[in-house]
Amino acid sequence: MNYKIVMDSCGELPAEKKESAKFELIPLTLMVDEIQVVDDKTFDQKDFIKKVAASPNCPKSSCPSPERYLQAYEGGYDCVFVVTLSEQLSGSYNSAMLGKKLFEETNKDTKVYVFNSRSASVGQTQIAYKVEELAGQGAAFEEIVKQVEAFIAEMNTYFVLETLETLRKNGRLTNLQAIIANVLSIKPVMGATLDGNICKLDQVRGINKALTRMAEIIVKNVKDPEQKRLMISHCNCPERAELVEKMILSKISVKETVILDTAGVSTMYANDGGVIVTI
Repeated sequence: MNYKIVMDSCGELPAEKKESAKFELIPLTLMVDEIQVVDDKTFDQKDFIKKVAASPNCPKSSCPSPERYLQAYEGGYDCVFVVTLSEQLSGSYNSAMLGKKLFEETNKDTKVYVFNSRSASVGQTQIAYKVEELAGQGAAFEEIVKQVEAFIAEMNTYFVLETLETLRKNGRLTNLQAIIANVLSIKPVMGATLDGNICKLDQVRGINKALTRMAEIIVKNVKDPEQKRLMISHCNCPERAELVEKMILSKISVKETVILDTAGVSTMYANDGGVIVTI
């Protein structure tokens, strides 16, 4: 099968997959005040974190256009599989779907399917890996779609944030809640709902306790871990990602572990010190 995997830039990929012709990352555009930052290979994580910290306003993102997705579908492939940021968090899914509709008006030989990840960051990466795995095994287009949709329904996403400032700025927390959390060093353990929204699973005092609690929840909830990949993405804190990996693997065995640094959109959401885990 001559196939391609397209993913918006909220998803992280290791260098070897970024360089592979089977993958294409479609960049979102980030905005801090009047400054626009393209989430591609030019993205400077540390500089972006400084810009966000210095601004009183919430950073924003702009999803790729349908025409940009349409371009990614071209090339004479048998199949194109698309993985987007959760429909509940971004317009990327709808843009990809509109691009698919436009593409199919003049292209009848290429099958395109858009997966709503119902997640973000390494949640999207998990899905891309699953598509690649099944395609490599010779699965047909329809079977890949069926199995990956089932995979998405069972996948769990978790994250812990060092700072609540981005949540405060975008209205998910009141100023009072953010102030109390900062004063008391309260750290929420967050997760994704079945439809791809954000929910709070627990909260504790202190970042290390929050990471420990997240690892405990992951271990408790995971089913058949030996058949799954543990994927961890971190925003400028590799030591925390390694700590979480160690805590989880001390309790369960997994098929593979992948640790990645956040790209632009994930950096905007996670902020400096954030850790995201999917399994």
